Amino acid sequence: MQDVQAALDIIKRGVSDLIPEDELIAKLKANRPLVVKAGFDPTAPDLHLGHTVVLNKMRQLQELGHEIVFLIGDFTASIGDPSGKSATRPPLSREQVLANAETYKAQVFKILDPAKTRVAFNSDWMSKLSAADMIGLAAQQSVARMLERDDFKKRYKNQQSIAIHEFLYPLVQGYDSVALQADIELGGTDQRFNLLMGRELQKSRGLEPQVVIMMPLLEGLDGVNKMSKSLGNYVGITDAPGVMFQKLVSMPDSLIWRYFELLSFRSLAEIEQLQAQVAAGANPRDIKMLLARELIERFHDAEAAANAHKASGNVLQDGELPEDLPEIELSLDGAEQLPVAAVVNKADLTANAAAARDLLKNGRIKVDGEVAEAGLMLAAGQYLIQAGKKKVARVILSA
Repeated sequence: MQDVQAALDIIKRGVSDLIPEDELIAKLKANRPLVVKAGFDPTAPDLHLGHTVVLNKMRQLQELGHEIVFLIGDFTASIGDPSGKSATRPPLSREQVLANAETYKAQVFKILDPAKTRVAFNSDWMSKLSAADMIGLAAQQSVARMLERDDFKKRYKNQQSIAIHEFLYPLVQGYDSVALQADIELGGTDQRFNLLMGRELQKSRGLEPQVVIMMPLLEGLDGVNKMSKSLGNYVGITDAPGVMFQKLVSMPDSLIWRYFELLSFRSLAEIEQLQAQVAAGANPRDIKMLLARELIERFHDAEAAANAHKASGNVLQDGELPEDLPEIELSLDGAEQLPVAAVVNKADLTANAAAARDLLKNGRIKVDGEVAEAGLMLAAGQYLIQAGKKKVARVILSA
């Protein structure tokens, strides 16, 4: 039982919900490699650190000797996951899905061991189902059951459209677990309905139901909202080393231990030591730099991690951010986005609006380490903005 308990402690690190724990313990006691499934719909070409929370847990399970199935939802991507959405997702073309899938594979193997990872596409079995098979699958659930789902319930109450094919999404995701005979399925907390559907469909077919492990949704760099490219509060795993360094070192102190728990491969004992150092007076910025270098090495290499501070595009000659980096909170004043020059002016990083426009025109405004383009619009989120050689600030835009 000691080995089972040790494995359980690793598996439960950072987990939001484990359903049910006693079944997982029974599976671990069977002393066999468990089939661990996590599905990713290739709806965008690039992943950010929020996506890697589930991938990190997959790696931990892989290192415990279990069989990892990285499932690319090329079939489900054509439906569109309604989780957390207030409107029907636009469908992707087959060409878009396959192109995004290729980039996903290249990115996830920076975390998972490719030699020990099975890559599967759910079109392999879903495309073989007949219309009668799909009707039979749809018959597994009632409309009333589907409307128990929180996002569907809200849309129905607000008289917003729900397309019939959206009801199929959780059924198809659940059928994936049947096809793979999954022992464990991983996903974010927003996937609860879909994940539990896999258990139900497995039971209906006489299979041992999968254990569901739900990971939290990682907060973005604003410390409030879920990490998202649309909110501008993300760190992309394909970001340049200097950009990654700059974003991570400038994150709010309140995120440090959350990010270490969910993103770092350091042991919990090591993280506790770092917490003790900060409590004893260590500069939190130095701890952020440790995390930044660990992640940069993972997604780039050791040399990039060692030199990222020099390429981070900030104002000091040695690439270090100033100790007293100002933090400026601004309101969007009812707008969805503001032009970057207007944000620079409102943040008092230039003398006036004309000076902000001149800096932008001459390529002398940087946002998160990248030279800002003339048409750049900034939505709610957090940005590291540099105007000219000497002015730099963390700017937080709120609705």
